[in-house]
Amino acid sequence: MDVHWRFIPAARNSYAALYAACEQEGYILEPVRTPAPDVTCYSLNSLTASRYLPEIRDAPCITIVGGPHATARTEEMARIADYVVVGEGEFVLPALLRSLESGGPVPPGVATKEGFSPAPHCVRLDAYPPFSTMKGYIEISRGCPHACAYCQTPRIFGPHMRHRSIDAVTHAARRFRDARFVTPNALAYGSDGRTPRLEKVESLLSSLRHEEQHIYFGTFPSEVRPEWVTREAIDLITTYCSNTRLHFGAQSGSDRVLSSLHRGHTVQDVISAVELCLDAGLTPVVDFIVGIPGEEEDDQRMTARLVEWISRRGRVHLHRFIPLPGTPMEKTAPQPLLPEVERLLGALALRGRVTGSWGDPTRRFF
Repeated sequence: MDVHWRFIPAARNSYAALYAACEQEGYILEPVRTPAPDVTCYSLNSLTASRYLPEIRDAPCITIVGGPHATARTEEMARIADYVVVGEGEFVLPALLRSLESGGPVPPGVATKEGFSPAPHCVRLDAYPPFSTMKGYIEISRGCPHACAYCQTPRIFGPHMRHRSIDAVTHAARRFRDARFVTPNALAYGSDGRTPRLEKVESLLSSLRHEEQHIYFGTFPSEVRPEWVTREAIDLITTYCSNTRLHFGAQSGSDRVLSSLHRGHTVQDVISAVELCLDAGLTPVVDFIVGIPGEEEDDQRMTARLVEWISRRGRVHLHRFIPLPGTPMEKTAPQPLLPEVERLLGALALRGRVTGSWGDPTRRFF
């Protein structure tokens, strides 16, 4: 049976992880630009899914769809694709391929037009390499206990953090000159995601340290939470890592809005994180969401003031609120921005102090 992977740039890391998982079971996910027999697999996010739905519906082969959008819109996707992998794919996708090849029953964790039975367990990260032939960033942690109202992550991977072992992370990192990691909060490594375990972080970073390697931790493609940025945490990064930046999300300059989003931190936490970065010689890179539903005019002005303050000291990324499927805010719409806020953001962008997109919600920045 020939198995293909529909190459989509935004799903590159999913491809690396699932290629490795399927390779262990004897299946090679050959990349294609169009669907091909016998089987073509897709991983879709909610920003780009609409581009591929007609292709999936008309594909001349068996189609398997997974990813954040498929997990959030299982019934809808089961009417378009032959099979939908719901949630984590490392165990379920190879199991489905075996069933297809042998003519066996649909395994748990896979939805079809006929129905869905959930997978009985979550993935143990050490059971699968983060990548093999197809390289990707190294996922060190999965799951998040913070139920931010706009975020798909805890709805897909659950509220309990799981971590790849230090030995497994170190082994994978040796294949890179510059090692970067995927995690919802780099500083939460080894912890439950609510209480820091910096001794675990230090054990990881000290094991990763190698004279011929650069370690980037808490920066692209991952980040940290602002309330986890302490002097002790930054000391670990400046001691063991090659970072010149630390990336974290503020999302709003209003404590009222942060509370409504269930962010779990305050504006003062953001300010303190920025100041601690600057004291250590790191550039803070801070994310904001604008047009959050329920914002009042004063909330927008407070966010604009905080953006301006940070932009004089570090870097700011902005994007307009996007209601993601499967989240508590999926049925809301972006709040219009005040003209004065639009003007300020535009002026900061023209001076190179702010990047992102706050006009068209379907555009993203990196």
